[in-house]
Order: sequence, then structure tokens, then C-alpha cells
Amino acid sequence: MYRMVQRVDVRVRSEAPPERVYRLAADSSTWPEWSPVLRYERERAGDAHGVGEVRVFHNKGRKEPTREEVVELTPNRRVGYVLLSGLAIRDYRAFIDLSPDGDGTAIRWHSSFEPKARGTGWLYRRVLQAVISRYAKALAARAAVED
Repeated sequence: MYRMVQRVDVRVRSEAPPERVYRLAADSSTWPEWSPVLRYERERAGDAHGVGEVRVFHNKGRKEPTREEVVELTPNRRVGYVLLSGLAIRDYRAFIDLSPDGDGTAIRWHSSFEPKARGTGWLYRRVLQAVISRYAKALAARAAVED
């Protein structure tokens, strides 16, 4: 069986403290305020902390929405999610890791996946690198102006 794990790793810095960045990243309903997501729907609620939530994001420039499940929430440190559907990739796992950086926050948004079709991994990696960079920069900027 063909297996070719692809990885994306984006690092940005926010002037905001980790708790402010985390609050935005962990609350799926805020994503349309700061990211390319046009609309958010909750398909299934998570536990008391939000783990297990299945969220549906309708994104700019895409007909098919992406469905994701939140798999990890570590307050002020990490948000983890997996892709359930919406892209021609499998085993997509992403983490938004936060760490204090002076008065701000170092944000590391990284993911791994396998292409469904042989030979397409490099293309999905390039596209996802650009997309995640946009999301990470937007998260950092929005958190910095959050009240």
C-alpha cells in the first residue's frame, strides 16, 4: 500500500498573551471573525470542554465545506483537530500549539496528512502551507486587537 505522509509547519507570533490566542482558536464559532471561514455550523457538541465537537466550516472559494472534529483542548497551550471530510486527503491531523513569548505568544500550527491520490501530496502540502499561513497570521493579528 502506498503511504506518503506530508507535513506542514507554520510559525507566527502574536502580540497577545496565550490565553487570548487560545480563546479564539478553541472557540470554533469565532473562526468566521478572523479567518477565511465564511460560516460555521456545529454538527455535534463536544464535552464540557469542547473536545469531540464536530464543526462544519464553509470556506471562501470552496463549494464543499470541511468537517472537522476537535480532538484536543489544553487550555492556553494546544488545540487539536482532525479532518473528517471535505478534502481529497486522509488522516489529516492538525495542532495549534501556543507558548509564551515575552509579552506575546509563539503560535505553531502544524499538520500531517496523506494524499488520497498518488502524486498529489506535494500539491496539497503547498496549498495547505499557504492556507494555514493565512489562518495563523489572521489568528495572531485578531488576538492582538481583541478586547
